[in-house]
Amino acid sequence: MLKNIPAVLSPELLKVLCEMGHSDRIVIADGNFPAESIGKNCKVIRADGHGVPELLDAILTLFPLDTYVEKPVSLMQVMPGDKAETPIWEEYKRIVKKYDSRGEAAVGEIERFAFYEEARSAYAIVATGEKAVYANVMLQKGVV
Repeated sequence: MLKNIPAVLSPELLKVLCEMGHSDRIVIADGNFPAESIGKNCKVIRADGHGVPELLDAILTLFPLDTYVEKPVSLMQVMPGDKAETPIWEEYKRIVKKYDSRGEAAVGEIERFAFYEEARSAYAIVATGEKAVYANVMLQKGVV
């Protein structure tokens, strides 16, 4: 056991967060995200019993966001014509604001298929059991 480490962070996820370097990216994926097929060339960590907000909050307690890019937090944009609502994004923005002085300004959106392409080159993908739609979030690591 370690002190001050959020319990939701598994040893495998802690190891990955530690291994990552400046500008590496990690995707925290919802339950619909094709983590195994998109993540063929990266590390896929299963966190099926957890939601994205709790993992995002726990990860950001340890993970510095990149200050050299304008939007180190990326959300998967809703497809035009899709009636999906994304109230979970407001929760993400509140969480980011707790850990980054840029707050909501650090959060951007990436078109759905471009998000998939970016995710293919991520260092890791965390596959969660999140049921909200368009709940995927990509973080770019900064320096301590």
